[in-house]
Amino acid sequence: MIYFKPIEVLYVIFGFFFSFLICNFLVPYVMRKMKILKITGVDVHKLDKPVIPEMGGLAILTSIIVGLSLTAVLFEDNLIRLRLLGFLLTVAASGAVGIIDDLKRLGAYTKMILTVVAALPLLVINFFHPIMVYSPRFPFIGRTRLSILYPIYVPVNVAVCSNTVNMLDILNGVMPGTTIITFGAMLCCSALLDSKTGIIISAVMLGVMVAYYRFNRYPAKVFSGDVGSLTVGAAIGALAIVGELEIVTVIALIPFIMNSFYMLSSMGKIMEYRLVKSPATILLPDGRIAANKDPKAPIPLVRMILARGPLTEPEIVKGFYLLSLFSSFLAVLTAILMVWW
Repeated sequence: MIYFKPIEVLYVIFGFFFSFLICNFLVPYVMRKMKILKITGVDVHKLDKPVIPEMGGLAILTSIIVGLSLTAVLFEDNLIRLRLLGFLLTVAASGAVGIIDDLKRLGAYTKMILTVVAALPLLVINFFHPIMVYSPRFPFIGRTRLSILYPIYVPVNVAVCSNTVNMLDILNGVMPGTTIITFGAMLCCSALLDSKTGIIISAVMLGVMVAYYRFNRYPAKVFSGDVGSLTVGAAIGALAIVGELEIVTVIALIPFIMNSFYMLSSMGKIMEYRLVKSPATILLPDGRIAANKDPKAPIPLVRMILARGPLTEPEIVKGFYLLSLFSSFLAVLTAILMVWW
């Protein structure tokens, strides 16, 4: 059973609130700067097509780095500090890829390769001092030994998580809302599976995403940009590794994985969504969103939600939240089974 000293519990609570406050302060600052620099995007799902500042994810990235760094200093366990360092370096590298993509527009394959490279800090640190366990635990089966495959899994996992979250960031509030649910589940799973590192990271990530949500929820005042979605996705992937939460993370991310699978299989190749000629949805004159019936249009998860007919944007977003709640519930249930068996 995991044991936290009373002072360590306060450290975790501090990490949540400190990260929340940093992000809450930084987002308006980033919004003003993006407007001045004219780094903006059009909200295509609104009839009046408002122009929204982009790259709000810079506030997310900065808040994670500052909040988790200060929290890490408070803990005396050197192994936890090392794991947090590997986590931060990977998240920072993924965020850097997002910044480049927002400013210069990388190709789909280039971005995928760079997000794989972003996970190398975890492998490099592990080479000098083991921070990863090569024996992920499964329900009913228990610990398995994957010494050869696990180092391959690490960068692939970070890249997949980064890009699946990026592909789901399509509507106001979807990315922060679903990941708040996911990190909440990861916090519960970390407590059940005795992962101090998982609890610390989940608490900080929750603080950041809860603060960011109120700026990105419908109607959005800021867009995350790739710097935001790739950062958060990498955080989920790296958390799975350093927190030893591999299996439950996959289950919690089922809606993200489904969206990516349907998108890629319908397009037939990896490509940037902005380059798709026929969008997945269309905006109706009454402001509702409908599935595009063009056979050339991709089929992401949003089209599944719209299968019964047009919906308003908030209604679609609630559909994503319900799916994420269900998968997160399954993740926590899996963690309970892993404890019992």
